[in-house]
Amino acid sequence: MDSYKIERLSTGIPDLDKIIEGGIPKGFFISLTGEPGSGKTIACIHFIAQGIKDNDKCIYVTTEESASSIILQAAQFNINFSKAIQENKLIIIDALMGGESQWSLKSLDLESLIDKIIEAKKALGFGRARLVIDSLSAFWLDKPAMARKFSYQLKRILYKWEFTIYATSQYAITTSEAFGWGVEHVADGILRFRRVIKASKLHRYLMVEKMRQTQHSPYLYEIDIVNGKGIVFIGKSEERKEDITLPPSVKKKILEAKEKEKEII
Repeated sequence: MDSYKIERLSTGIPDLDKIIEGGIPKGFFISLTGEPGSGKTIACIHFIAQGIKDNDKCIYVTTEESASSIILQAAQFNINFSKAIQENKLIIIDALMGGESQWSLKSLDLESLIDKIIEAKKALGFGRARLVIDSLSAFWLDKPAMARKFSYQLKRILYKWEFTIYATSQYAITTSEAFGWGVEHVADGILRFRRVIKASKLHRYLMVEKMRQTQHSPYLYEIDIVNGKGIVFIGKSEERKEDITLPPSVKKKILEAKEKEKEII
């Protein structure tokens, strides 16, 4: 594979870069999936932190936490988002708290989201850009069958603005409700996060399930979240993928959502 011809962006996690030929191909739409607490938001923080180092234009859309919460989380890993905002290297769009700030999103609809992202990109200026939407699921909570259509629209419109996109989505393990079946068909890459409790201890895992234009690792990796560092790879997991895959009840719900999607679209 002629990977040297592909411009790649570091994920900000060195061990992850190693298993995807050095980074994410520029312009890709990456889906980060998994239940709450599996590490998706921290992976997004790493991605943006690396973008700041690389002088990319960085935008972080947060829908489930406030902007201040994201800044505090980054600080736990010695990442200074406040300084980056002051230096006009980063804009955090707060879609949770609302308010009158220029970078608050007043409503959770796709058109408003796209308009605000483009406004932020213009404010940051011309150049290669990184975008995080954490989480994209928030924009179709009342209509999950529209996830695939909405994701395609977002990807198509923002591609010309030179964005490489991280978009998180999740399912609720407690209710077996899927939020966003269909996103993965649109995505150029899939980073699958999982968490499992074994012997009263929480274990987290990451697998690259899809990455176009990339000879990626086929293995499941155990990861940890460490104060001052963020996501750290422990190593290849001894678990089989089947051991931590979605429970049958979740798979059934997802398939049902897919059928509803066909009916609506």
